[in-house]
Amino acid sequence: MCNSLDCKGYINGARQIFTPKFQFKRQLMRILFFAPAAALLAGCSSIPAKPPQGSQATFVILETTDLHANVRSYDYYKLAPDASLGLERTATLIRQARKEFPNSLLLDNGDTIQGTALGDYQALVAPVGCGQPLAIYKAMNALGFEGGSVGNHEFNWGLDFLGQVTSSRFGADGASARVQACAGPSFPVVLANVVDARTGVPLFEPYRILEKRVTATGPDGKPLAATVKVGIIGFTTPAIMGWDKRWLEGRVRTEGWRETAQRYIPEMRAKGAEIVVAISHAGLDGAAYAPSMENGSLYLAEVPGIDALLLGHSHDVFPNPASKAAGFNLPDVDKVQGRVHGVPTVMPGLWGKHLGVIQLALRHDGKRWVADAGAAKVATRSIQLPDRSFVEPDPEIAALVKAEHEATIAYVKTPIGDTDFRMSAYFADVGDVSAIQVVNQAQADYVRRHIQANMPQYAQLPVLSMSAPFKTGAAGVADYTDVAPGKLALNNAADLYLYPNDLHAVKVDGATLKAWLEKAAGRFNTIDPARSEPQELVNPSFAGFNFDMLTDPDVRYQIDVTQPLGQRIKGLSWRGQPVRVEQEFIVATNNFRASGGGGFPGLDGSKTIFASPDNNRAVLIAYIKSVQHLSRAANGAAHSWRFAPARTKGPVIFRSAPGKLALAREAGLNFVQERGNGAYEILLDLPIN
Repeated sequence: MCNSLDCKGYINGARQIFTPKFQFKRQLMRILFFAPAAALLAGCSSIPAKPPQGSQATFVILETTDLHANVRSYDYYKLAPDASLGLERTATLIRQARKEFPNSLLLDNGDTIQGTALGDYQALVAPVGCGQPLAIYKAMNALGFEGGSVGNHEFNWGLDFLGQVTSSRFGADGASARVQACAGPSFPVVLANVVDARTGVPLFEPYRILEKRVTATGPDGKPLAATVKVGIIGFTTPAIMGWDKRWLEGRVRTEGWRETAQRYIPEMRAKGAEIVVAISHAGLDGAAYAPSMENGSLYLAEVPGIDALLLGHSHDVFPNPASKAAGFNLPDVDKVQGRVHGVPTVMPGLWGKHLGVIQLALRHDGKRWVADAGAAKVATRSIQLPDRSFVEPDPEIAALVKAEHEATIAYVKTPIGDTDFRMSAYFADVGDVSAIQVVNQAQADYVRRHIQANMPQYAQLPVLSMSAPFKTGAAGVADYTDVAPGKLALNNAADLYLYPNDLHAVKVDGATLKAWLEKAAGRFNTIDPARSEPQELVNPSFAGFNFDMLTDPDVRYQIDVTQPLGQRIKGLSWRGQPVRVEQEFIVATNNFRASGGGGFPGLDGSKTIFASPDNNRAVLIAYIKSVQHLSRAANGAAHSWRFAPARTKGPVIFRSAPGKLALAREAGLNFVQERGNGAYEILLDLPIN
């Protein structure tokens, strides 16, 4: 009997043709239809219920992660094509891999729907209706994705929106219940460790067992057709409960990485899963295990029964022999072969720049298919070719999302003001505040006005603001905030403030303020003044978006990079007086930081005095509209901090985009010298002008 969906579809189609309205002669009907159908049935019947013991097959798992709504190879903030990213180019790698590996399964790791102006437009400006899939899902459906999971950014716009666009019926208390499912991904979305706060039922299907037809080789060396049952299970970071507290508190809760896997993986095996793939939206962290830890993949890999582990969230590429990331250099992590506790593991970066590939070697033991972990091959494939060019985009993707793409471009061109100076992040790590000060000014102004109008108990406290350079080259030399002088539009505000955070205000004392700045100073390596060899200033494993800084003329402090972590902030003062440990401040920030994002001391949500209904980008846009004209003197030159003077025997090197020295000079950074190929030398004994 034929159990293949392909076979059933063929024969059902033939039955529809064999109706009385078709007046074919019986013999002609037999020739045209019954013969090929019979042949197909014969092929189906050749698939044994169980292949012979010793049969072998190569089965390949393909992964995308952290696409962040980058459907097209286009930068909506710069209004220009960007060949270095985009699912339309990953699509070319996917099609190539499928030709190379007939037995493959294409999965996505999450952080799929948010991250570009396109994502914002479809969620906030012109929200998609129930019958319309998101542009990213239209592309993924066309590419034949077969499964996916959920990242932290999927929750940024609430459960109702997420339920709609993923075509899900959530059991979460308060979430919308729909009579009819909406348009969404045509593949299953699985997530096991986020559950209804009241019932404990998983928000999404925790896992799915897929039946994949494969070509294999029998013990006699002859080809045969077979079926492999592949179980996929999803996990996301429990940090969502802090980052998106306003959407999730009281409605859902998260469960531990290890505990969730220990519950479901045996169940998946009992239901017939021969291969288990864990889709983990998290990186690797060697800290002691905690169920609520942000990056729990290291401990997930310890749970028996996982044959392949797909990583995400931290935007890294794994395996990577040259990586100095702390998580990739832990015991039981093989950054060369791509193993975590022996489990084949891959992470393909972000924005569609890479495709993850795990080749599993399967052998049938007479009862089921078994994966040989030692024989697996793990790699990532880049859309950038060895000659530095990029693979061509798949033209089908651009055609699919043409209307959404053009509508987004029209939207982000909306004018809001102008600037007489260039606001960029090329030298933000060494003191250029041109792309940061206006964000801090907007946040502080908003909080100050709210306190004066609604919170008189805090009216006498100084209001400060913290912000960070969100784009500092982590994804390449084009990954920097860069707003040209002239007219400002919505896309420029989105370039200055990348994330859909909400504005929060926290009340902290002087000790917490200093600890906050100490944590941010972890952006830098410890420099040894006695070393004659070149030393890298910036620690690449410390994200630029965690380098919070003040840009207030009333505040001064120095960062001494020759000192160990936690002992670098010197001379912290407010209005010329040393900041006292008990002195109180209100600090404008975002919900991510206020609720504990980044692991900053003392910031765990308990110090929040005001959670704004407005997001940080909207606050910035409103501020620019009110000011209308930005100038460097008023909005881009307030240096609260500088490096503490230090004379080093050897050069201290800073990396940025090449050929940008003039911008450093415009920002008053006279201690920067260009060395070539994007390298700059920092003379720590020279002050900022």
